[in-house]
Amino acid sequence: MPPTPRPQDNLLDRLLAAHGRPDRVTHVRRIPARRGRPTEWPEWARREVVDAFRAAGIDHPWEHQARAASAAASGRSVVLATGTASGKSMAYLLPVLTALLEGTRAPNGRGATALYLSPTKALAADQLRAVDALRAAETGLDAVRTATYDGDTPAEVRRWVRAHAAYVLTNPDMLHRSLLPAHRAWSAYLKALKYIVIDECHTYRGVFGSHVAQVLRRLRRICRRYGADPVFVLASATVSDPAAAAARLIGSEPADVEEVTDDASPRGGLTFALWEPPLTDFKGERGAPVRRTATAEAADLLGDLVLDGVRTVAFVRSRRGAEVVRVMARDQLERVDPGLADQVATYRAGYLPEERRDLEQALHDGRLRGVAATTALELGVDISGLDAVLIAGYPGTRASLWQQAGRAGRAGQEALAVLIARDDPLDTFLVHHPEALFDRPVEATVLDPDNPYVLAPHLCAAAAELPLEEDDLPLFGPVAAPLLPGLVKRGLLRRRTTGWYWTSPERATDLTDIRGAAGAAVRVVEDGTGRVLGTVDGSAAYSAVHTGAVYLHQGETYLVRELVLDDAVALVRRANPDWTTSAREKTDIRVLDEVRSEAWGRARLCFGSVEVTSRVVSYQRRRILTGQILGEHRLDLPTQSLRTRAVWWTVTPEQVAEASIDEADLPGAAHAAEHASIGLLPLFATCDRWDIGGVSTALHPDTGLPTVFVYDGHPGGAGFAERAYATAPRWLRATREAIAACECESGCPSCVQSPKCGNGNHPLDKGGAVRLLGGLLEGVG
Repeated sequence: MPPTPRPQDNLLDRLLAAHGRPDRVTHVRRIPARRGRPTEWPEWARREVVDAFRAAGIDHPWEHQARAASAAASGRSVVLATGTASGKSMAYLLPVLTALLEGTRAPNGRGATALYLSPTKALAADQLRAVDALRAAETGLDAVRTATYDGDTPAEVRRWVRAHAAYVLTNPDMLHRSLLPAHRAWSAYLKALKYIVIDECHTYRGVFGSHVAQVLRRLRRICRRYGADPVFVLASATVSDPAAAAARLIGSEPADVEEVTDDASPRGGLTFALWEPPLTDFKGERGAPVRRTATAEAADLLGDLVLDGVRTVAFVRSRRGAEVVRVMARDQLERVDPGLADQVATYRAGYLPEERRDLEQALHDGRLRGVAATTALELGVDISGLDAVLIAGYPGTRASLWQQAGRAGRAGQEALAVLIARDDPLDTFLVHHPEALFDRPVEATVLDPDNPYVLAPHLCAAAAELPLEEDDLPLFGPVAAPLLPGLVKRGLLRRRTTGWYWTSPERATDLTDIRGAAGAAVRVVEDGTGRVLGTVDGSAAYSAVHTGAVYLHQGETYLVRELVLDDAVALVRRANPDWTTSAREKTDIRVLDEVRSEAWGRARLCFGSVEVTSRVVSYQRRRILTGQILGEHRLDLPTQSLRTRAVWWTVTPEQVAEASIDEADLPGAAHAAEHASIGLLPLFATCDRWDIGGVSTALHPDTGLPTVFVYDGHPGGAGFAERAYATAPRWLRATREAIAACECESGCPSCVQSPKCGNGNHPLDKGGAVRLLGGLLEGVG
């Protein structure tokens, strides 16, 4: 029998009372409860739809829902940017379901259709459950045929969806690879397309967002050819300048998109705590103290909350980290109350479809009391009744932070959110500078549809769908026309008097993976049984499932016996080590093109194109609880190459000498400055530190000077380095201040050590980095 939940008003106090924890909380912010502002149902809404919502317990819409729904119903594209659990789904379902019931006929006689796009399969499946629940209310909505269309949909069901479904729920990947290339089979559906709903549109940023923006332009072009001009309805977490962001995503003008940002929904109070794990008795590299990992701390807190009857989700930064949290929390509960251990699970990408569906249902009906999850659960999957959210490591943006924190308290009750700092410069800075989280607006959404590395393959895909004509080019942006001669020269397109044609027998959509993954997914197979446990993205396989790596799946631990590259298979066997593994890379960089630069006195700041070559050369084994290094093992894997964008700065030998940095210490000073600047960049660009990389050198062959590079970790760039260039004075001053303010003597994970350093955090010179950055910034006007 599950424990009885207790009142939430003293939940944080109860957590702090255990194990001498009060000194771990650096700040507590109380977000007060908010009363809702209801309004009347719009007159244009069909009675069947309104009655279905009322049957679901929704007696009236909130003001922001009615405003957004009415804008869409009037034929105007709209973006609704309000908080988590503010009822965005109802705002777009009201006009969509009304239109589908109206029976508006396309020229082919088919009734109106609508398309729903979600960034994840889980969210689309959850939305289908919500719509089917409305259809089951016996108000007349059952006449609307709904279906998901994704990679798990069987072939025979796909044929039915194309022929009969009015409301199709899918994702940008299926739109790119399946629906648009086969648009002729979808012609009846597309001719009648009235609405396109883009849910969680703030997630479409960086390279992925740029790809989705071009996929949507291809969709608009095909719709026009079939005589349809659908209205876009976008739903988003709170973002900066939502109308401009939405317009850039769909290829429109900001004035053509109405934004609704005034959240009129009620909200329970939220207690938000910033938490710094304690130092351990272990010493790390160069004798630096080792702080307890955020993963271990999150597991302890998750176990305590589950034991206390509190429904909790712990968000963890990586798939492996989520599995580790689950294992540790279950072990803790097993010792106290074995019956509770089965109420803790992991939710992450890479699971098989049937596993995902079972977990989603268990989350939905409350059978699970604690979940360790990756960002796969950050989005709007309806998990009612959550009391607490643990966030193991800053998720990279304030928008994501509030999205995750908002998962608790969705039923209106008091809730708790805890951000647990990882031992790195950014997390340490944030838990000691709460104003950077609570008193600043959320970030702008950064995407660049005109990135030629993104645009070129989509022009090819568009030409394969229908020959490209001159009139189509403005839709794809100003870079489209200049790119076409190069595509013709490469033999990808053929120019004829009527336009540009794709003439290859290959699929044009295979030219790019919109998620940015390199190579085919690697299957993880249990050696001896042949059982497929899951998959790993091809781009991550060298570091995640190399020979000797620890792989976790549903709480079970495996060791990779062999990574078979030719077959894209990682063979694993069951194991139970008390250590984990982390890969080490060797990276080189060369300048291809300097796009912009400016003098900072004798120093220089630059932005441009670079080529990065990297190779996983070894891996380290580390204790799970402490991060203590147990050993290092060499690997022999292929080199990978990346052409991207970077920001870099140089200093002169005279500046190095004036900073009292010896020649032997310069590599460590530059390396430490590189690490810290990467750690702080997410405060100034909408990125995660794992989206960016860096290289530092005492003498770079292309500049002839000491140089530090920070580059986008995506082909063609993602806009992060460009943003870094634009904000460089503030960014690098904050970097210097963060290093100088750290209390350690010679450098630690809180200032200059990096969790993803390819050189094992060696060499590093904390003091030298402060002086080097000081010299660099002297010339800033």
